[in-house]
Amino acid sequence: METLKELYKIGAGPSSSHTMGPTRAGSTFLSQYPLADRYEVTLFASLAATGRGHLTDAALNKVFDKKNFTIVWKPDVELPMHPNGMHFKAYNSNNILIGEWQVYSIGGGSVSETGDKTAHNVYSLQKMDEILEYCEENGLTFWEYILEQEGPEILDYTEEVWQVMDDSIKRGLDEEGVLPGGLGVPRKANTLSRKIKRAAPIYRKGMNITSYALAVSEENASGNVIVTAPTCGACGVLPATLKFCLMQMESSEREVFRALLTAGLIGNLVKQNGSISGAEVGCQGEVGTACAMAAGAVTQILGGTPRQIEYAAEMGLEHHLGLTCDPVMGLVQIPCIERNAFAAKQAISCAEYALFSDGGHRISFDEVVSVMTQTGKDLSPSYRETSVGGLAEAYAKRVRKGNERNKS
Repeated sequence: METLKELYKIGAGPSSSHTMGPTRAGSTFLSQYPLADRYEVTLFASLAATGRGHLTDAALNKVFDKKNFTIVWKPDVELPMHPNGMHFKAYNSNNILIGEWQVYSIGGGSVSETGDKTAHNVYSLQKMDEILEYCEENGLTFWEYILEQEGPEILDYTEEVWQVMDDSIKRGLDEEGVLPGGLGVPRKANTLSRKIKRAAPIYRKGMNITSYALAVSEENASGNVIVTAPTCGACGVLPATLKFCLMQMESSEREVFRALLTAGLIGNLVKQNGSISGAEVGCQGEVGTACAMAAGAVTQILGGTPRQIEYAAEMGLEHHLGLTCDPVMGLVQIPCIERNAFAAKQAISCAEYALFSDGGHRISFDEVVSVMTQTGKDLSPSYRETSVGGLAEAYAKRVRKGNERNKS
């Protein structure tokens, strides 16, 4: 597994796979051929199918600013290693090819030439069962294991991560208006937050976490700065639950920083042994993983044992199995934003359930990751971030019918 710095990336939304990854790849290619006369990139499969909605073209045009740059869209062609394939080319003034690079945006803003997830391995163990056994044998918590593997400086990084997360909550709660993209989706976090203040106490606890998740997800949909946790599309779940712990459970920021380490371990295990890419396995790999991360983090904050943390994380992912990725118009808005809010509340439920158990259960976290990965492969491409099936198709049909009625 890579360092948690490769899981928790700070950057602009709305999509880690479709904006952060291509930005990273484009910048790398440009640095290799800075004096080329012309550049071209071909986007394949999911990147091409939903690239405009996810602002892939805007991100790449920003990288190649004032350069002779062309994007070729091939939504019906999928490269062998991953649905989010890119092929960059550079030409000289005589239009002769001087360099090319085929690379994949594999999820969470990471890019890879081969899809290899162990190229920058910093962890000695790669499975939850192995780490759990090691921690029990050595009397370690999960966050202490991470410090052992990465060094104390990773704890400093979580402070920066939390600051960005908290800022995105505050900005999102303060903003109003309509989200960009053409769907006309209004921001709801601000309105909900104001309603909560006037609501009966019994409603405030549960709805606060919803407003936090909406706030971050709406910031992401607006292309503002967030933290991938583990992706942009699922970025609201973990910050919402941690803010909830701070505000409602009187947790300390120190506990939050440590919980971010444990959540990161859970997300890293999914990324390493499965996938966090909606284009590869559907939304179960994004929001499902985020729910697992948040459930484990909250369980730790509330005093859970490593086995209870593993159980909470297992439930968080298990009960999102089969979740499709079918964003309407390719935008990270419907159903993405609401999914973040519901997953945040479910994470709290998983933590509470695990805490009232002894941590014992029949299906392990590692097994659920394996099942999730296979389930994702079995999903039709229509339900893996191509926006040609599911909710995206239903919306498109309704729009077409409306246009036909208007013509007649």
